[in-house]
Amino acid sequence: MKLFDVYPLYNVTPVKAEGCYVWDENNTKYLDLYGGHGVISVGHTHPKYVAALTNQLQHIGFYSNSVQMPLQVELAEKLGKLSGCENYNLFLCNSGAEANENALKLASFITGKSRMLAFTNSFHGRTSAAVAVTDNKSINAPINLQQKVTFLPLNDIELVIHEIGKGDVAAVIIEGIQGVGGLDEGTTEFFQEVQKVCNKNCVLLIVDEIQSGYGRSGKFFAFQHHDIQPDIITTAKGMANGFPIGGVLISDVFKAKYGSLGTTFGGNHLACTAAISVLDIIEEEKLIANVNEVSNYFMKQIKQIPEIKKVKGRGLMLGVEFDFEVGELRKKLIFDKHIFTGGSNNKNLLRILPPLTISKEEIDVFIKSLKEVLAS
Repeated sequence: MKLFDVYPLYNVTPVKAEGCYVWDENNTKYLDLYGGHGVISVGHTHPKYVAALTNQLQHIGFYSNSVQMPLQVELAEKLGKLSGCENYNLFLCNSGAEANENALKLASFITGKSRMLAFTNSFHGRTSAAVAVTDNKSINAPINLQQKVTFLPLNDIELVIHEIGKGDVAAVIIEGIQGVGGLDEGTTEFFQEVQKVCNKNCVLLIVDEIQSGYGRSGKFFAFQHHDIQPDIITTAKGMANGFPIGGVLISDVFKAKYGSLGTTFGGNHLACTAAISVLDIIEEEKLIANVNEVSNYFMKQIKQIPEIKKVKGRGLMLGVEFDFEVGELRKKLIFDKHIFTGGSNNKNLLRILPPLTISKEEIDVFIKSLKEVLAS
């Protein structure tokens, strides 16, 4: 049997990782400024994280959601406290796509409606409803296109008001900061007006924090830059530092019903242990403060490079935009300078999503390397 060939691959084989670095099979060391799509939040193989998972695995790794699991309660309490979202309830699943799938389903249950509003260049996952609210026709199969979704441009509140006024919208789903789409985001005024029109018309506001959450934006969730309170928040990538998990934070205004949502693997013992460990490390090592400090430093240093036209994003969720496509630049950074970076739908944008533990010295390495590659 062969693998189903759906991924274009760089010729790099990581075999070891620590902190902000990975090593390949030839023991070549790479600076990781991408964190596997922004998944690595507290650094690769953090010793406290490894110890927590090892200890848990020696006791019990998995059982189903048909029994009591105090680890789930502990995770919910710690997440609520650290994020400032204590007036939400937590549903645990396995991925960001699954989190959005359940959020959309729940919104449809609550409102009795089926049409969703999403935004140009959005990315919310690859499962049925999640991919339907993703603005990419090439990854939507005919079965997904049966969903009722209207895509609108960011920051055009009049169009949002017009569509919600038709009376058939269940929810508006919006990323705190767009990831795959290219680091664009709604303005504070737009987020606040969307919340107002949703509340007025009994439409749910879902904020997708899959990539922008867990401190990456400089606040625990990116929507907190805008002083709003969504009905539903979804999270995943940085939540367990690479262990598969997703979460749906649901306003406690909405009451749960047995059987309305469910999962076999979601919220298992190992996943909860990983997620609790991440929260503990973020708090103990003051990683959100580090995000802001290193981000400010990055912004000052990147201004030294005249080829850069714009820097988008917040915190350590950044997009460095040029007036040329960056595919070859990324290859040179990987193979000549041994630095991982990311791309996006915006072919001129270099995406920077390092572990939240990254230092100013490691930013200096990137800046120096980028200057040298551009000069060559």
